[in-house]
Amino acid sequence: MSPEPDALAPGAAVPDRARADACPGALRLHPADDGALARVRLPGGRLTVRQALALADAARELGDGRLEITSRGNVQLRGLAPDCGGELGGRLRAAGLLPSDTHERVRNIVASPGAAAGLGDVHAWAHSLDLALCASPWATALSGKFLFALDDGSGDVAALDADVTLIAGPDGTALLRLGRAGTVRPVPAGQAVFAALDAAHEFLEAQHAAGVRAWHLREVPELLPPGPLPMPVLPGTRPPLGVLPGGGLHVGLRFGLAGAAQWRTLADAAEGELRLTPWRGAVLPGAPAGRLAELAAAGFRTAAGTAWDGASACTGLPGCAKSLADVRADAARALEGAPAGPGGLPVHWSGCERRCGHPAGRRVDVLATGQGYRVALEGVPQGRETAVEVTNEEMAAAVAAARRTTT
Repeated sequence: MSPEPDALAPGAAVPDRARADACPGALRLHPADDGALARVRLPGGRLTVRQALALADAARELGDGRLEITSRGNVQLRGLAPDCGGELGGRLRAAGLLPSDTHERVRNIVASPGAAAGLGDVHAWAHSLDLALCASPWATALSGKFLFALDDGSGDVAALDADVTLIAGPDGTALLRLGRAGTVRPVPAGQAVFAALDAAHEFLEAQHAAGVRAWHLREVPELLPPGPLPMPVLPGTRPPLGVLPGGGLHVGLRFGLAGAAQWRTLADAAEGELRLTPWRGAVLPGAPAGRLAELAAAGFRTAAGTAWDGASACTGLPGCAKSLADVRADAARALEGAPAGPGGLPVHWSGCERRCGHPAGRRVDVLATGQGYRVALEGVPQGRETAVEVTNEEMAAAVAAARRTTT
């Protein structure tokens, strides 16, 4: 599915960004109800086995023993002591996971994770872009939420509507998309990384000249000139769960969570490298098909076709004080009790109006109200106008019905 152009009129609904964003990092820990939280950026979602094991050790020895894959293919550690930042930073530096103290929060790069698919070597792009970002003093002014997406031509990560998207083409070219624009700029593939970096710099300079402050390109699309070509229609096909056509494995994690022991099983199955995905899963290039049963036994999702497909949820209680419900527990009960077969539309459970971690595009929005949930459609005409208020007991049936919507 191709990404959707921004439906907002230019300049409409620009949030107040007078303050700096509070996005957590590996060094700037975020206080949560269940302890401090650290977010470790992984450009392209890539981890060596050694790095993956270092994260498992940090989660077990410094935190609550769990690791969480985010909607950008990064890793979060929770339940940390508020004074463990120095030790955590030292561990991450030793593992090669913290190449720049000053730029660590702006290393937000997702890349198509397929092991042998697509048109371009987007992981080489990701490495080069990361090096260029960390070498650019001005880049520290980017928000910790500003996102680069590097798509191999399949359209999988282009559908995330990142701030700057590069799409590999079949003829040695690339397409540069800014925000949710319906147009693109063609650039030579060899210059694609520089074009992406220049676009981010151009965004900052245009903000300064206009006297505005925004975290995302979609908030001020009129600041940058549109591309000369229409955005192409892309398949939008994600790597399937299980054995990949080009070799390797792809497994999913329920709500992106894994205990340290489960995470070590994942690392043990990898052949040198893991690629964490923005769909809260992991691609293991080169891993043999024989490891799939072991991963399934460890609790990983290894096949599609269930209600868990496209399901996500924010942290909720008890980890977040703003949440009105333990949304992950409620969501898990609803998903486990759903009828057999594919779930339909993506669905996201939120504990409050912030809707942290929600996916882009069409989805079912399930919002805790304190008395139950509000179930609505997002990204479809008149979606929220058809919202229904339900009790906890009614929520599962309402979600299942909404996911079957074909509007």
